[in-house]
Amino acid sequence: MLQSVRRRTWAPRGQTPIQKVWGRHDRLSVIAALTVSPRRQRLGLYFRIQDHNIRADHVMAFLKELRRHLRRNTILVMDRWSVHRTVARRLRQGRFTWATVEWLPSYAPELNPVEQVWSHTKCADLANYIPDDIDKLRREVERSIQRKRSRRSLLRSFFQHARLDL
Repeated sequence: MLQSVRRRTWAPRGQTPIQKVWGRHDRLSVIAALTVSPRRQRLGLYFRIQDHNIRADHVMAFLKELRRHLRRNTILVMDRWSVHRTVARRLRQGRFTWATVEWLPSYAPELNPVEQVWSHTKCADLANYIPDDIDKLRREVERSIQRKRSRRSLLRSFFQHARLDL
């Protein structure tokens, strides 16, 4: 959102720090996948940024793009968000044999490693960041997620936080 996630900040003693924020609530939506290759345990992070709320069509397009990168059968581990349920139904009906869906328990974001990507982006990389407009926010979100792609130890920690052994 154009409103910053406020975290701790520093200022000279006796001078209260002031952060000016927008009164607007423009936002971006981001879809992502953390991948683990079965043999080499190679980690990957793929994402797409949208200017509007994500719908099932967007997830399907993202999965088709992901398929072009991965080129093998895939197990999708998803939470029970209504859009994900719709996508799972479409995958079954469309006979997409390359994708198998496994479900996370209901209301268990702590078990989803992708939630750690969002948390790290919002609360670490973009903490106290006040963008001038939605385009600057998009660039910073993209930069933040791009940096995570090359940090294998950070990606691994997202799985460790979810208590998932690789």
